[in-house]
Amino acid sequence: MALRPAAARWFELLISRDQIGMALQSLAATGAVELQAHSDTAAATLLPVLRAAVDEFRCLAQRYEAWWPPPTAIATQGARAPEDIAAAALEQLRSWAADADPVIGRLQILEHERTELELLEPLLSATRADLPDLHAFIQAGPVLASRAYLLAGEPYEWEVPPSVILQSVRAGERSYLLAVGPAEQIAAFDEMLSAHKARRLALPEGLPSQPPEAMNWCRARVEQISGELQGVGTTLEELHRRHGVGAALADLAFIEWVVQNVPHLALTDHFAWLTGWTSDLAGGRLEAVLNRRQLHFLLRFPEAPRGLVRPLVLHNPWWAQPFEMFSRLLGMPDANEADTSRLLAVVAPLMFGFMFADVGQGALLIVGGAVLRKRFPGTALLIPGGQAAILFGILFGSVFADEALLPAVWVRPLDQPLELLGVSLAFGAVVILLGLALDALEHAWSGAAAEWWATRAGLVLCYAGMICAPLDVRALAVIPIGLTWFLVGHAVLAPAKRLKSIGSAAAESLETLLQLAVNTISFIRVGAFALAHAGLGAAVAGLAAATGSRPGAWLVLAAGNALIIAIEGMVVGIQTTRLVLFEFFIRFLQGSGRAFQPLESPPAAPALPSSSRRRSS
Repeated sequence: MALRPAAARWFELLISRDQIGMALQSLAATGAVELQAHSDTAAATLLPVLRAAVDEFRCLAQRYEAWWPPPTAIATQGARAPEDIAAAALEQLRSWAADADPVIGRLQILEHERTELELLEPLLSATRADLPDLHAFIQAGPVLASRAYLLAGEPYEWEVPPSVILQSVRAGERSYLLAVGPAEQIAAFDEMLSAHKARRLALPEGLPSQPPEAMNWCRARVEQISGELQGVGTTLEELHRRHGVGAALADLAFIEWVVQNVPHLALTDHFAWLTGWTSDLAGGRLEAVLNRRQLHFLLRFPEAPRGLVRPLVLHNPWWAQPFEMFSRLLGMPDANEADTSRLLAVVAPLMFGFMFADVGQGALLIVGGAVLRKRFPGTALLIPGGQAAILFGILFGSVFADEALLPAVWVRPLDQPLELLGVSLAFGAVVILLGLALDALEHAWSGAAAEWWATRAGLVLCYAGMICAPLDVRALAVIPIGLTWFLVGHAVLAPAKRLKSIGSAAAESLETLLQLAVNTISFIRVGAFALAHAGLGAAVAGLAAATGSRPGAWLVLAAGNALIIAIEGMVVGIQTTRLVLFEFFIRFLQGSGRAFQPLESPPAAPALPSSSRRRSS
């Protein structure tokens, strides 16, 4: 069983400069490459040029993003250097902008006019309002001025200038205000209403005098504007096609991906130098994917340069990969720490199943994990957890909280609670011993096996005496032997400071043994939750039987089992995680390694720099 994380392999790739884009896409597609800058050459770097291109792209996006079409999917970039890809795409966008500016200007004018007319329509349709002669109202001037406002809230007592006449109009849920008066006073009134977030409406010059005719005029103008907008939109789409805007946006999204994900691009006039790490330890996968693209390259796997921290990779079979999540909660195991994913694939489901023992509920967990694991990878843990729940459900004789359907192969939890608690304690002792064994193995990997045998082995002997004492009190005799072993070992390893070393070792031994005892007793919760699960199941079954009718019993059983799965399933999962992290991992895992971080692939449908997007209608 492979318990040790694998170290990633250093690679160096020499590629033709015009094939950098294809090479980066190919490497990212493998999911087995992490780029890291390192070059002994005096080659220039391409990234400043590409960053400048991305900066210009973002500036263009601030002005024109609302009018751009969606980027096309990133395709093969072809045999073009990245700077050529960026330059060509930017030229396409500049050329498009020169042709599109007047079209966009016309589009904005039409849309603004349509919006104003649509806001004006409720005012014109207000049947209870005695509106003034609209044509005369609009033509007021030059001494007088007229306004129509859409209020942000309910109208209230305004501070009206002395010569301004107001009319409030309620139209459905909207409130309007008409004002006419001397131009200077109306200008001051504008400022006051603007502070109250009122919107001044633009009244069209050709509006008829009477509201019904004005309403018809507005609707006809809105239809006319909609037709014009369709024509302008078609013109804009033709400009998109003519200038290849979608492809240009995709190319620039690719360049932005390069800038964000490639730490260094060293190059000469004809070649580029890519370096980094690969989780493809055999080395054949990278070469194969580059060959499939028919690229011209030189690939080698030398020793990693000095001073670089080698990333680590967890290599586990498919059935153990979901359990890598436990280790990553604390960090990546370093090169001399154990990857316990395969061990946890057995230990964690056993703990979960013991606490959540039920055949029917376990089957539902399996179904839930199978359905959700593609969208939520962590839910894949429900599958082995559900399998263990079925196993212990058979041993305890529980099917959907009903103990009358299946005989108990081992024991009914509520009938033998002490036996259940004793088994959970024994299981905990085995798990902790396994953690101590892994601690010994890690000392051996790091070249400190002699130190472990001289010192920590004595504490393991003490712990063995502690857990065996309930079975045979004579086992307590090994505790002083183990303590002496531990203290003498420390004294031998520190001959210059023996007394100080013995004192420190005595305090350490007391703390460690007390911690081991507490960790072991903590596993009683496994049996306690098994009893709680059985008790809750018995309560649900009793309530179902008390209904006195078959439909009522089925309803109570369904609701009770749903409640057990939702609440107790979550609690049991949390307890399993806690026991793994704080009772098992604490013995041997620090998580100080550097995790391998593969280069992300370019998005299939790249997004523009900003998430907002406007669509013309």
